Amino acid sequence: MDKDITVIIADDHPIFRKGLRQMLNEEDNIKIIGEADNGKKALEMIIDKKPDIAILDIDMPRMTGLEVLKELKEKEVKVIFLTMYGEEDIFEEAMNLGIKGYVIKDSAVTDIIDCIYSVMEDKYYLSPSMTDFLVNRKKKFSELNNNNPELKDLTLSEKRILKYIAENKTSKEIAEILFISYRTVENHRANISGKLNLKGSHSLVKFAIENKKLLGEI
Repeated sequence: MDKDITVIIADDHPIFRKGLRQMLNEEDNIKIIGEADNGKKALEMIIDKKPDIAILDIDMPRMTGLEVLKELKEKEVKVIFLTMYGEEDIFEEAMNLGIKGYVIKDSAVTDIIDCIYSVMEDKYYLSPSMTDFLVNRKKKFSELNNNNPELKDLTLSEKRILKYIAENKTSKEIAEILFISYRTVENHRANISGKLNLKGSHSLVKFAIENKKLLGEI
């Protein structure tokens, strides 16, 4: 690479953070520009320093890695998660939020460098032990599309609103988030229900919540 890759590390375990720093410092073109021991500090540092990559522990005090990622969703930073656990629910949520790299701490020594370079090329990188989760996700998403081919007919606005419905947001809350009128949200909900052939007042909410883990892919 022609330029240095700037990185911020956030992990509340100082010994692990030190080991990670030492390993990354051995790479000539990786430059650590900040460290944080909690999620809130990490978020503030990322916004201020604007690194290329933020390496975040999922389980941190004050703000979790997932909470930080939600705040950074529209920011120009690529995020890599570090975790002690291979939990599919957390993996699904991270993927829906646009995570690029997902590394199990036990394999960080062998995986983190390759992960950084892959993510910088806008590619996904997962620790090999997460492969089954990815295969399951692709299989379930394929089934969702096969069972609901009408999903492809939704507009971008309708897809966005469907994702908020999956988070159990009301029409009023969605309107406030998107800076649109309540009536506009209600019209979109009616259009989504019509396209997906959903009948009844609660059918749309039920569909969205049941498929919440996969709607990030549509």
